[in-house]
Amino acid sequence: MDWDEFAAWGAKAAEFGAEYHKGVRERPVRPAVAPGSFADRLAPVPPEAGEEMGAIWEDFERIVPEGLTHWQHPRFFAYFPANAAPVSMLAEMLVSVLAPQCMLWQTSPVATEMEGVMIDWLRQALGLPEGFSGVIQDSASSATLSAVLTMRERATGWTGNREGLSGKGQLRIYCSDQVHSSIDRACWVAGIGQENLVKLPTRDAPEFAVDAEALRARIAEDRAAGHVPAGIIAVTGATGVGAWDHLPELVEIARDEGLYLHLDAAWAGSAMICPEFRAQFWEAVEGCDSIVFNPHKWLGAQFDCSVQFLRDPKQQIDTLKIEPEYLKTSHAEVVNYSEWTIPLGRRFRALKLWFLIRYYGLEGLRARLRNHVAWAGALCEDLRRDGFEIVTEPILSLFTFRGPGDDAAQQALVDAINADGRIYVTQGMHAGRKVIRFQVGQFDCTRDDVMMAGTVIRELAGDRS
Repeated sequence: MDWDEFAAWGAKAAEFGAEYHKGVRERPVRPAVAPGSFADRLAPVPPEAGEEMGAIWEDFERIVPEGLTHWQHPRFFAYFPANAAPVSMLAEMLVSVLAPQCMLWQTSPVATEMEGVMIDWLRQALGLPEGFSGVIQDSASSATLSAVLTMRERATGWTGNREGLSGKGQLRIYCSDQVHSSIDRACWVAGIGQENLVKLPTRDAPEFAVDAEALRARIAEDRAAGHVPAGIIAVTGATGVGAWDHLPELVEIARDEGLYLHLDAAWAGSAMICPEFRAQFWEAVEGCDSIVFNPHKWLGAQFDCSVQFLRDPKQQIDTLKIEPEYLKTSHAEVVNYSEWTIPLGRRFRALKLWFLIRYYGLEGLRARLRNHVAWAGALCEDLRRDGFEIVTEPILSLFTFRGPGDDAAQQALVDAINADGRIYVTQGMHAGRKVIRFQVGQFDCTRDDVMMAGTVIRELAGDRS
């Protein structure tokens, strides 16, 4: 492909993108297809000779759009969003065109320096104090793994990477029973093991916070048993029902016990650009050693883009830095972010943040988040008036409910809603009961989209009662 052909097809791709997004509301959110439907449409062997771009494009339009679950659909109310504001998409297109490898300052100076500035823009936006720095990761899973590895190294006197974990004792990580499964996986990958991830009970509504006294007692019990407490993982806005821990209590325990404290705020962290939410969810956040939030969830940045703030980055650098001769640089004063993360190779993720924040401004982004919170609350009240059981009250823009019937009936209702195609939701478990999760967060959804969800839910629940 020469560059004139590239330009022509690039224009066609941009045109397709605009038309797709203008019409995505008319598509079912999730396709009604059977497994294997699309593999059967692809050639079973690779072509020996190159094909014309026109034929490739024709197959793309025929196969791909109808086989997607449309995450940018304004009535996507499942999981948490993976948003992509249009201006963020443009930035990603430019990153793809420039194709830099941003592992070191010298391999992409502007990418490294922009990353540092964007981290500080977001630090200010979220109300974190001066002194916090950070790094852009691909996902919260990678940030949490980085934090767990740092806990491991601190607890072993910085010998784990060099000597392995044999003879180091049973390292223990503490969290609530509300945390995301990425916490479990981080403990697997770090060699700590599932049995050494201590999940503690939580208090009742509205916050479902970890029981701080139970945490203190368990740490003392583990020390008496000869185990090695290594760190605490707190949560603000857990995936299941939005649970949030009381940070002042956990900061105090971490300080008293000499433990590293990591905060998983992957979803809810975005809402902290709104000052009114900080008193409830963000108090004492400055006492955390590591904080992760995902601009690619609720803030509008194209996936993937996860920000990890660090109170003392040296600890994570001491855990992850490896410097063979070919990676050494002549500028001692520069930051090389590959030393802060597990992957060596790094994408130019800061560009989409720069575009996004400049285009919408913080107030434009705040307006969207405030709307989502208000609309979720309004729908919750509508469903309550119509006789649905509200199992957990709205935490920001997430709540859970049940329709008529037993657990099997709840799953049947979820399946019916998703097969209908007008909206998309997911199920969950809370206190041993199946619930239906509903969260508002897609970047371009409107109040009408949210209220339409109530119409769909009532209609299909009525059909099954």
